[in-house]
Amino acid sequence: QLQASGGGLVQAGGSLRLSCVASGGSFSSYTMGWFRQAPGKEREFVSAIRSTGGNTYYADSVKGRFTISRDNAKNTAYLQMSNLKPEDTAVYYCAGHRGLILSSIRSAGDYVHWGQGTQVTVSS
Repeated sequence: QLQASGGGLVQAGGSLRLSCVASGGSFSSYTMGWFRQAPGKEREFVSAIRSTGGNTYYADSVKGRFTISRDNAKNTAYLQMSNLKPEDTAVYYCAGHRGLILSSIRSAGDYVHWGQGTQVTVSS
């Protein structure tokens, strides 16, 4: 089970840190991903991190502004978001899956476990 938190209302240029806490599973063996969905749009990939934290992946739209990390001792994944823009406004979801191949990292349909989502609103 995944529980996302940390969303909120922030002005453009501001920062937020999202957290995703896992319970009841082998968090340290999961690839963790962050996705987002804006109103009227499809869910899109934001970032992902491999189980050991050694490899990270980003959508081009957030590269250089967002940083994904994880603390396996705390069963928690993070998404540090900086220099936020109004177009980052969305519901953000964390997701997890064990053993994802590289071609599946950015595909929401390939993640089995999902959190409930946390709203991020960036005002201009």
